Amino acid sequence: MTQDTLSTAQKRPVLSYLKWAIIVTFLGLVLGAVLGWQTTGTLGGMLSILFIVTVLAVLEISLSFDNAIVNANKLKDMQPVWQRRFLTWGILIAVFGMRIVFPLLIVVIAAGIGPWQALVLAASQPDEYARIMHDAHLPIAAFGGTFLMMVGLSFFFDHEKDVHWVGWIEHHMAKYASIRGVEVAVVLLFVLGFSHLLEGAERTTFFTAAIWGLMTFLLVEVLGGLLDSTQETLHGAAKGGLGAFLYLEVLDASFSFDGVIGAFALSQNLFVIAIGLGIGAMYVRSMTIMLVENSTLSEYRYLEHGAFYAIIALSVVMFAQSLVHIPEVITGLGGATLIGISLWSSIRWNRHEAQLAAQ
Repeated sequence: MTQDTLSTAQKRPVLSYLKWAIIVTFLGLVLGAVLGWQTTGTLGGMLSILFIVTVLAVLEISLSFDNAIVNANKLKDMQPVWQRRFLTWGILIAVFGMRIVFPLLIVVIAAGIGPWQALVLAASQPDEYARIMHDAHLPIAAFGGTFLMMVGLSFFFDHEKDVHWVGWIEHHMAKYASIRGVEVAVVLLFVLGFSHLLEGAERTTFFTAAIWGLMTFLLVEVLGGLLDSTQETLHGAAKGGLGAFLYLEVLDASFSFDGVIGAFALSQNLFVIAIGLGIGAMYVRSMTIMLVENSTLSEYRYLEHGAFYAIIALSVVMFAQSLVHIPEVITGLGGATLIGISLWSSIRWNRHEAQLAAQ
């Protein structure tokens, strides 16, 4: 049992965790129906918009389930006040910041126009808006892929890590974790390898964005350590405060890159995309709370491993998308498969331990 306020003595029913997600789903579908009727004026058009909203929500959930596990991993050690802030302020940042402001910001930078002009462009010329977003995919993939690969490798390159799922890999990674900067070297090798497969301006764009992704991870780590050490000085044994909050927000943003860009393959309407992905984000937050309250990560010892393998796989996919298009459904299914296998392995281990204890 963890000592944070999210932990409880008794497990709540699953539906109680999904209450707000279900409410947001209902409101989102109502907004989608109104938007569909206003933009098409037909019942068929309205139903089409509702279908796209539903698919986008499912896509976001499938792509971000590993995000929920990683969030829970960080949240269980955070101060109660920062847990609450992440689960309240964080959802506002996730829904409005990453699903609305972020796509607008990309167009503002890429097209060299103002925020209001970008919003007007999204409403009046969705095809042009989608084209600009698509053209910006290369640097986004490089930045997000680098950041996520650092997140994934940092979990395995840990000399204090003593629970190994794929032992022959993880044992050696933990062994060499004492070498300073080993995960940075691995990431840079991937960046150099993929950048050499590109040519001209694309190579420069990819490499520059990847370096910024690496720098962002390192800066967030340093800033988080400084902020949390300051809080420790002020509040005794406090840990996991503002620094951890910033880390989780940047991590959530990196997970969102792939979903936001991929969503434009289903719809060019920014508002339809925001509704669908916003619904999905609410379910991810609900799953995070459930994982922390029920101490699921300690109950299923390999679940975290599956999530971090899924993160590394997603980062490689994002790099590969600089060369070829990979459907988001493959990305989502791949991550879900890794997490499912890790859950199955955890259940087998629990059963084996129970049998040994009974003997």
